[in-house]
Amino acid sequence: MKQVHIWLFIINFFIPLTWSNSQEVKEERKDDKVIDTLIKKMEKKPHTIRFGIDLSKPVMAQIDKDYFGLELVGDIRLFSEFYGAMEIGNEKKTQQSERINFTTTGTYLKLGFDYNMYKNWKGMNNAIYLGMRIGNSFHKQQVNEYEPYQIDHYWNTGVIKHGPEIREQDALSARWVEVVAGIKVEMINNIYMGLSLRLNRLMSDTSPSNFDNLYIPGFNKKTDENVWGAGFNYTLTYAIPIKL
Repeated sequence: MKQVHIWLFIINFFIPLTWSNSQEVKEERKDDKVIDTLIKKMEKKPHTIRFGIDLSKPVMAQIDKDYFGLELVGDIRLFSEFYGAMEIGNEKKTQQSERINFTTTGTYLKLGFDYNMYKNWKGMNNAIYLGMRIGNSFHKQQVNEYEPYQIDHYWNTGVIKHGPEIREQDALSARWVEVVAGIKVEMINNIYMGLSLRLNRLMSDTSPSNFDNLYIPGFNKKTDENVWGAGFNYTLTYAIPIKL
């Protein structure tokens, strides 16, 4: 009988202790999982600098003999899905408006950001993004020839190619804001192809004295009645991972 009491005492002592230890182990495992989850969320993706060229402009220059354009693009990963972005370019375009033939030459700079909305699988670095830019151009306008507006066509002067109005006006500028939507796809290791569409809103510009800015480098066409523009680029870029 005494032995029975001893065994009952041992069982009553060790079963609660064992159950308690089991619960502590489960709690520790839960805590470890929570910590691992937090660590994964806090892990930052490596910073990358990506730079390249807009392929559409050299192609357009081959198609249109009155156009030349070159645009360099770049971005840097600042946070997990947040990128600082830049485009810098040069354009020269000759075109015929309603009564005037002119050539626009200038440089532009766009600064802003992109936010990647695409959740990549492990090992992928593609992007579907929205962004914004502030654009500035510094350009000049050359009047090549023009046809004066006349009510009486009997004394038609025709097209004027010489005179005080046939001149170049420089120190012109424009500023606008762009909304950007685009994609970037990693074709092979660190090499990306990208396409973006842009909607522009002109904020201010300095016009020539004898006619308006009908074309602005980096912005595209502009009219008196419409300060909205649109554009696109098709890019080839190379990414360099960096450690900070």
